[in-house]
Amino acid sequence: MFESLTEKLNSVFKKVTGRGRLSEANVQDALREVRLALLEADVNYKVVKKLVEDIRQRAVGQEVLESLTPGQQLIKIVNQELSRLMGEANQGLQLVGRTPHALMLVGLQGSGKTTTAAKLANYLRNQGRHPYLVPADIYRPAAIDQLKKLGSQIEVPVYQTDPGQKPEEICLNALSYAGREGADVLIIDTAGRLHIDKPLMAELVRIKEKINPAEILLIADAMTGQDAVNVAKQFDESLGVTGIILSKMEGDARGGAALSIKAVTGKPVKFIGVGEKIDALEPFHPERMASQILGMGDVLSLIEKAQSEFDEKEALKLEKKLKKNQFDLEDFQAQLQQMKKLGSLDQILGMLPGMGQLKKLKQYKPDEKELVKVEAIINSMTRGERRQYKIINGSRRRRIARGSGTTVQDVNRLLKNFTQTKKMVERFSKQGYANMPSLFG
Repeated sequence: MFESLTEKLNSVFKKVTGRGRLSEANVQDALREVRLALLEADVNYKVVKKLVEDIRQRAVGQEVLESLTPGQQLIKIVNQELSRLMGEANQGLQLVGRTPHALMLVGLQGSGKTTTAAKLANYLRNQGRHPYLVPADIYRPAAIDQLKKLGSQIEVPVYQTDPGQKPEEICLNALSYAGREGADVLIIDTAGRLHIDKPLMAELVRIKEKINPAEILLIADAMTGQDAVNVAKQFDESLGVTGIILSKMEGDARGGAALSIKAVTGKPVKFIGVGEKIDALEPFHPERMASQILGMGDVLSLIEKAQSEFDEKEALKLEKKLKKNQFDLEDFQAQLQQMKKLGSLDQILGMLPGMGQLKKLKQYKPDEKELVKVEAIINSMTRGERRQYKIINGSRRRRIARGSGTTVQDVNRLLKNFTQTKKMVERFSKQGYANMPSLFG
């Protein structure tokens, strides 16, 4: 979502020249453009003003390290200030004391509250917790049905809400029931409105008073920019929000909400929604987000994602096969499937250092449709063909093409690319890099 801002900031830093020290002149020129870039990204005006002044005070007269250029030194300062602006470090959920811990999810209609409730339950379950979902929006039967369906999908229990009861009674009963069922976290999907009104806030206050939640988490739509910040302020004034989850961060938003919301409300962003899938919820790390904005990537998040998704036993097995130069099309297919678990190629490339600096990133991205075609071709092969690709003659190629709904040329292209990959892997092995695959496990 920060592609435009990243491109503009990197353009600014390239213009900063000189040696020895960052001068008043080149810092002022750079910060003028940084200010414009941030305002265009829909960052709060007061936040931009303070941020730019903080950077200026630190940058003017700053000694440029021997290993850095003036532009790189300024990037370092901006990176630190952006990280501080967004909260410096991740702040997790405060789940201490007596269980079950109640988490109230609040927000406007359309912010992604119900989906986020299920994503959060899925995340907590993967952390070893025992979540329990509560549909408390009695005004939208579709929301109750949606949460039941999502709960079934991730195998997390959902309270059988009686729409005839008051929301605060539903939540209190669910809290008692969840405790008897052995759940340790109660996730409550409250009602929303198209706008903030007194009846909504009064209802949420009653729920808060009844269940004394461990956290009140505002679900804010990152696509709405400064509106998300204003909504956060109003919810906080009425309820005392403890944290924020920014949904739809994968969308084509300018990024103003992510950069402004902590500074304006004082409340930390705890999670971000990065896609539509149920596992597309990640803890928010301000320092990593700052690096990503500046085109420096987010390798730590990529490594963590890989560690959670990749099978260590399979990685070790593949490493042994590579050492013996036994890498075949079955292994190739397995690696494609592992990569798909990491998310879209868009997200993976965005985490790699330098990729944010490419002006036309889409030109450099692999075609995901092409990867689907590759999988179809491999699936159309027999086990013997996948293990001994050299036996695939002309007639076999025609059969494989028919079975996969592709052309003989597509099959030829895959085999040619695989042969080149195999030669490259063999070369790495001979040079002593046979343990390279362990990077994926």
